[in-house]
Amino acid sequence: MYWIYQPWPWYVAGPLIALVMFVLLLVGKQFGMSSNLRTACAAVGGGKAADFFKFDWKSERWNLMVVLGAIIGGFMASNYMSDNTVEINPEIAQQLSNDYQIESAGEAYLPPEIFSTDALGDPFIIAILLIGGLLVGFGARYAGGCTSGHAISGLSNLQLPSLIAVIGFFIGGLVMIHLIYPLIF
Repeated sequence: MYWIYQPWPWYVAGPLIALVMFVLLLVGKQFGMSSNLRTACAAVGGGKAADFFKFDWKSERWNLMVVLGAIIGGFMASNYMSDNTVEINPEIAQQLSNDYQIESAGEAYLPPEIFSTDALGDPFIIAILLIGGLLVGFGARYAGGCTSGHAISGLSNLQLPSLIAVIGFFIGGLVMIHLIYPLIF
């Protein structure tokens, strides 16, 4: 079991992802997480409220199982296969402490200074999380998919729009962390 507790090297994980994508390509399916929100809304009757949700959601229910597997797998990995510590560069941990008052770097997946129930009592933190969630949702819809869909499925299908989207994701991430995030916090 030791091998399952450790991160897999690129030469194992990469070919496994490629194999999954090849099988999906053969059966005519595309992988992505954000499209499941549309499928879930259609499954619970969202088509009554908006035409966007009027489609054959049953043909996409296989992808809902991917989401369910990701949730169950993430829960199992974080609760039973991890000591909940994260290896982080000591220089980055020091910068997080000095610049952003995040003292828990390396001790948790999500810093409790931002994501704990105590932090959710701060209206500023709630506003940041809500605005961030809305922007991510809008961006995924506007880009025609999320990072996983474009970077894994779109690029493996050699789609130019996915390449442009992935480049945009990286540029947006760099702008956010280096320019906008320091202004907010």
